[in-house]
Amino acid sequence: MDKLLKDLLMAPGISGYEEEVAQLIKTELEKSCDSVKIDNFGNVISKKGNGKKKIMIATHMDEIGLAVKYVNEQGFIYFIKVGGISDGVLPGQRVIIKSQKGDVYGIIGTKPPHLQTQEEKNKIVTHDNMFIDIGCANRDEVLAKIDIGDQIIFEPNAGILNGDIYYGKAVDNRAGCYAMIKIMEKIVVNAEVYGVATAQEEVGLKGAKTSSFAVNPDFALIIDTTTAGDVPGIEAKVSSLKIGSGISITLIEASGRGTIVSNKIRKMMLETARENNIKHQIDVIDGGMTDGANIYMNREGILTAILSVPTRYLHASSSVFDIKDLQAAIELSIKAIEKFLKL
Repeated sequence: MDKLLKDLLMAPGISGYEEEVAQLIKTELEKSCDSVKIDNFGNVISKKGNGKKKIMIATHMDEIGLAVKYVNEQGFIYFIKVGGISDGVLPGQRVIIKSQKGDVYGIIGTKPPHLQTQEEKNKIVTHDNMFIDIGCANRDEVLAKIDIGDQIIFEPNAGILNGDIYYGKAVDNRAGCYAMIKIMEKIVVNAEVYGVATAQEEVGLKGAKTSSFAVNPDFALIIDTTTAGDVPGIEAKVSSLKIGSGISITLIEASGRGTIVSNKIRKMMLETARENNIKHQIDVIDGGMTDGANIYMNREGILTAILSVPTRYLHASSSVFDIKDLQAAIELSIKAIEKFLKL
């Protein structure tokens, strides 16, 4: 696995606490860009090249996670969810509390099934009935190690399952961050190209709004992940996307509550993929949206395209994707930007 990709997948950075991954991205972008800054909101904004047009490549860097809410007298930690996480994936997960005093490892616990009533066994345990065990005997011992409000991430992991099939924490959307960095390395066009890693996407697409207002691009290209449907229990009519079958070109998000890609950009993206023999799929989404939903409505409206890497097990402690789909995202992004500048 590419070292940069692994570093991005492993780095901490739940929504609002992106400083460490932001610094990693900033350091990488400084190798290829004319300028790089972290703005007041926490977005990383890089710029490369000159020209009459402004192009923005946006990809969010925050991940879903948890935050410390309360510690009881016995030393068990209660938490809130930051971003969309199914309660069902939490029990037994290993987590790291990113304390200013150092990393603190813990395990998410629940009332054991052996001691549950039959009624309790028939219900999904909700996160407010879970707790984190860090092996301390009381509240004071815990608060000597952590603070209320500390971010909590899933234990970092990244690797190769088989051949081109990769896995890792925070694939959503560190895969997109990797693509953006590689695009900024490779692209050479007569335009101002801005590579932006946005903050707080998972809790309201917030960094996309502030950063796109500042850049005010003529064209924005969003790179994110999307749910692959190639696992048991999902019918093709719900999701026909498959990992390894190409990058997904998203046309409509959240049944139209999110981005609706204009016919002009829709035609351009599909033509670019076909003309360059780039393997691709088409995504029309009932639920969920990307940074594009805020960017394309900013100022007087911004022409926006969305590319998404099909991914299994999104918003869990580990997700799975095909590296070839990510490479296709890089190639199609560069070709699409070149084509847009000729329109």
